[in-house]
Amino acid sequence: MSNYKEQVTALLKSLETGDSAPLAFVNQDKYIQHNLAVADGMAGLAALFKSLPKGATKVNTVRVLQDGDFVIAHSEYEFFGPKIGFDVFRFEDGKIVEHWDNLQVKPESPSPSGHSMIDGPTEVRDLGHTEANKELMRTYMDDLLAGRKDSFPGYFAGVSYIQHNPWVADNLTGLLAGLQKLATEGKTVKYDKVHRVLGEGNFVLVMAQGWFGDQATSYYDFYRIENGKIAEHWDTLEAIPPKSEWKNSNGKY
Repeated sequence: MSNYKEQVTALLKSLETGDSAPLAFVNQDKYIQHNLAVADGMAGLAALFKSLPKGATKVNTVRVLQDGDFVIAHSEYEFFGPKIGFDVFRFEDGKIVEHWDNLQVKPESPSPSGHSMIDGPTEVRDLGHTEANKELMRTYMDDLLAGRKDSFPGYFAGVSYIQHNPWVADNLTGLLAGLQKLATEGKTVKYDKVHRVLGEGNFVLVMAQGWFGDQATSYYDFYRIENGKIAEHWDTLEAIPPKSEWKNSNGKY
């Protein structure tokens, strides 16, 4: 299990290099694909590799976490255009058997506070607080889904809170103002369901679905927790296409 992070990093990098060796980390008989633009199984993965223009794909994985049999990678891509993405892989009996991801087009400009969607701390710390930090985010999402807005300020590190969403500024005031501005533009952020909460140490990923305006959307929210408060946030939003366009039947989650 100790080399799962290295295996995931190598597999993602092989999209850039074309090296087929990391495919050995994948269970050839069981590979469940949740990227709805890719067919299921090894055949779908092989077709994806074949479709990539030679020399045009770039992968820079910046953060890698492990939560039991799950590995989470946060990467910057040149992948049919510049993108920022989260990839989640599940291992079983030492092999990769399942994959989820969420990709967003990389903006040309930084956030209102000057941050990119990928910069910031990368070191996994506070391993002894992993479960407490995951539980913090579960409770936060429960309050968010229930509309308990009065509780929100207590979760954040106030004026020191750092925001990497390209449309939203730092600190809690910036977060609320950014969400209000998006709503006036017809892009209200709404969460309907949390599917998974994964984390290691001071980092936690929440995989959820909802709406961005009138578009069904997959939300991957990535948090850095410090002293029991949300200190930093990165995310990606990806539109969920209609089922008629899915290339596999596994669903986004």
